[in-house]
Amino acid sequence: MGTVAAMVGRIAVTAISPSVSCGHYPARAVTGETVVVSATVFREGHDAVGADVLVLDPGGTRQPFLRMVPGMPGTDRWHAELQVPDDPSAEGTWTFAVEGWGDPLGTWWHDAPLKVEAGVDVDLMLEEGARLFERAAEGLPKGLGKKDKAVVSDLPAVLRDGSRDPLERLRAATADDVKALLRDSPVRELVTASAPHRIWVDRQRALYGAWYEFFPRSEGAGTDAHGVLRTGTFRTAMERLPGVAAMGFDVVYLPPIHPIGKVNRKGPNTTEFPGGKPHDIGEHDPGSPWAIGSDEGGHDAVHPELGTIDEFGAFVARTRELGMEVALDLALQAAPDHPWATEHPEWFTTRADGSIAYAENPPKKYQDIYPVNFDNDPEGIYAEVLRVVRHWTSHGVRIFRVDNPHTKPLSFWEGLIEEVKSTEPDVLFLAEAFTRPAIMHELARIGFTQSYTYFTWRTGKDELTAYVEELVAASDYMRPNFFVNTPDILHASLQYGGPPVFKIRAVLAALLSPTYGVYAGYELYEHVAVKPGSEEYQNSEKYALRPRDWSQPERTLAPYLTMLNRFRADHPATHWLRGTVFHAVDSPDVLCWSKRQGDDVVLVVVNLDPHGAREATVSLDLPALGFDGDSRITVTDAVTGSTYDWGVRNYVRLDPFSEPAHILTVTASGA
Repeated sequence: MGTVAAMVGRIAVTAISPSVSCGHYPARAVTGETVVVSATVFREGHDAVGADVLVLDPGGTRQPFLRMVPGMPGTDRWHAELQVPDDPSAEGTWTFAVEGWGDPLGTWWHDAPLKVEAGVDVDLMLEEGARLFERAAEGLPKGLGKKDKAVVSDLPAVLRDGSRDPLERLRAATADDVKALLRDSPVRELVTASAPHRIWVDRQRALYGAWYEFFPRSEGAGTDAHGVLRTGTFRTAMERLPGVAAMGFDVVYLPPIHPIGKVNRKGPNTTEFPGGKPHDIGEHDPGSPWAIGSDEGGHDAVHPELGTIDEFGAFVARTRELGMEVALDLALQAAPDHPWATEHPEWFTTRADGSIAYAENPPKKYQDIYPVNFDNDPEGIYAEVLRVVRHWTSHGVRIFRVDNPHTKPLSFWEGLIEEVKSTEPDVLFLAEAFTRPAIMHELARIGFTQSYTYFTWRTGKDELTAYVEELVAASDYMRPNFFVNTPDILHASLQYGGPPVFKIRAVLAALLSPTYGVYAGYELYEHVAVKPGSEEYQNSEKYALRPRDWSQPERTLAPYLTMLNRFRADHPATHWLRGTVFHAVDSPDVLCWSKRQGDDVVLVVVNLDPHGAREATVSLDLPALGFDGDSRITVTDAVTGSTYDWGVRNYVRLDPFSEPAHILTVTASGA
């Protein structure tokens, strides 16, 4: 047991925000962000208190004090804004502490007018004020001008001048210019500092971006002179990049590009070749990219059919030329013929019969994949994975989409991410963890930059609203990435909702979350499952080449995705999860929300039912949009260009077969 002072502090400083797990993990921000620091600060009795924020930048340099201001009366909450520079040098760990302190001048400014004006203890109160201003004068900054210094240094004499009216002397000491000058140079006593808290600052791509996933081996794949389908390459895949860039995507995500195991390789629709020997492979079956490694190399190699490491470098460079960047899959598993399996068999689980355990998700069996056992030689595995990550960052990869991180120890990821970012703070990690909420949230806390979410399975109005509000509450540390589909996940809504549902889900993903993603083929309305009740695509690209015809973008969803991405780029409000407000609608099938950032206000109304038109009344929370409660506003639809005059209650009709959503910008009527 400590003393009371040690447990609480002379001035109580509690409920600090942002704070993750009581300060154990850093909160998250990005360059250019304004971070609101708040705390509850109070003391016994009625004497005034003040509060400041002490800030250290990533280099350990002390920044100017941030003076906190009180919030709503009666709450004892104090707030300050930390403006993170919009510069790469700001990336890294910022540290802050809140200092609470007794404010004797604030107490005097409150008490003196009450007593002097009532004729109570007049000389005593003025003398106490004189002594406080003597202390204040000693603490004025050295660079302050003589005229400003005199505003404070002359006050002790004024307060002691018995020839002047007491009220006149009081007015001189309580003047606005005096208070303004001493707001930045207060008399602080009983200073009590909180424990330090951290904020990890990433580059802005950590917060905001549109992802596009495709398999390089499918782009440019075609039949040779013998009618055999041959894989595409990095060179042919580069030809797809201008089309992706034209749609406004920011990140090109590639599934594993490494050599694919030949032992127990899977065929189309997960056809198995159970013999376990290379000759059992189908002659032209490419196998799953997630069955990593063969005699051609492991995690630090590229599949020879895709090209060379230099050609991969050319792919990365071309992506950057087009204003995008590459995200690479990091899947910590091995095919049976991966070099790890022969050089480090201790890295895997050996079963009672002496065989190495392959991956299973009963009733599914993945004989082509060996999971790594992180309890066997954890130091050796850590060193190898760190080497692999450093290898790819040296070849221009700054984003990793991590496959199934929830099946590996949390401590492994915490250490790895911290070590990588200690020297390369711009590297980002996306957690592909579809698992229990507690694990998903803890992965975000320990260092993952972004997180896959349950968005794919949230289709109803109430569950979408509740889920986004849950994510907003966790936004100090968890950044969602809303993927509308993945090679593994073809939700039933996409299978049976027709083209309208593809628009609806794209609107929800792109305009609810700052970061969202699509898997190639979404814009072509690919929707056929391998069998009823399955979320697996028929002829899944995971196990087969899937060349696509991109020659007619006007007959695809590409123009709509382009519009969404352009809208996102033009409206900073869409770049943030905080500030999302849901508005009441009298239809269970119509969802409405707004986002606001400064003067930028956007409003979205979407019909969630892809099968029929819906009419509804939208009741707006106008103050949440920055307007008085009885204001009229002008809303302009980014899809149709139509303009409407709206107020609190507004009629909408949305037909999914024409336009299922209003995507609106908001201004004051007459502006």
